[in-house]
Amino acid sequence: MYSFKNDYSEGAHPRILNALVESNLVQEDGYGEDRYTIEAIKLIKEKLERTDVDIHLLAGGTQTNLTAISAFLRPHEAAMAASTGHILGHETGAIEATGHKVISIETKDGKLNPSHLQAVLDGHPDEHMVKPKLVYISNSTEIGTIYKKNELAALKDFCDENNLILYMDGARLGSALCSSENDLQLCDLPSLVDAFYIGGTKNGALIGEALVICRDSLKEDFRYHIKQKGGLLAKGRLLGIQFLELFRDNLFFDLAGHANKLAELLIAEIKKFNVSFLTESPSNQIFPILPNAVIVELEKKYGFHIWEKVDSDHSAIRLVTSWATKEEKVLEFIKDLKKVIG
Repeated sequence: MYSFKNDYSEGAHPRILNALVESNLVQEDGYGEDRYTIEAIKLIKEKLERTDVDIHLLAGGTQTNLTAISAFLRPHEAAMAASTGHILGHETGAIEATGHKVISIETKDGKLNPSHLQAVLDGHPDEHMVKPKLVYISNSTEIGTIYKKNELAALKDFCDENNLILYMDGARLGSALCSSENDLQLCDLPSLVDAFYIGGTKNGALIGEALVICRDSLKEDFRYHIKQKGGLLAKGRLLGIQFLELFRDNLFFDLAGHANKLAELLIAEIKKFNVSFLTESPSNQIFPILPNAVIVELEKKYGFHIWEKVDSDHSAIRLVTSWATKEEKVLEFIKDLKKVIG
């Protein structure tokens, strides 16, 4: 059984494992005050070309989202998210558990735009309702789409005009930035969003996300929030070492590029069978629509998620490639699909 279920089925890139082993017996201060974390944060700031941002390393995406969003919002304020948004359907109500409503917005492509936000503001006019305050977006989105630079700029302008916070979930930011359709650079992001995180867990790290806070008013006492939410690791060095290795050279982008390349190969080959797709995804998550009988046969040999029922005879499946996906396994999948699709 070979898995295309997600991009964290494997452990970590060998360079990261080697770095962890080589530093294993070096004594360091705890709670992110070790030299590895300090150096990693300095390096990421250099990549961002900004020294005025605050960077915090946390263990996982859900923990990062709930810590950041609950810290950024006052008790009566709410987040807005696309209906596919991770905080809405896949984090066990983590945001709501901190006391903040998540307002769902229906979109066709998993992305938000100013008209979506204006409709929510119009529908929450006074103090008898929660106050929409934070805009949650993902890049790449949960259905594989990505934001272009002009789309982020339009969102940021709207948020600034309406005193909203623009927050980006970057669990798969590497895949978004390495997409053939992308026109953003990592260093563009601090001027386009108020806070975002760089995902390591889904791009070659064992664990770890790097939260970047760009807006000054959101920075105060943030380490207190991390500690209160159980996210301040005593052995914070483990996160620092991994991000130091990912950004020491081009490893972070090389790994994401590899995942995208194999997703593109899957798309190109699957299209030869006249298969349609649920979304036009230029990232490492793709959603082909297949006959249910074909899906049953493929499940005997491959792991993947059945994403959505399309009609009585067809369903969309999600195939995810990773930094460690082997090209021969992709070609093997295509060969088996050809056999069963007829």
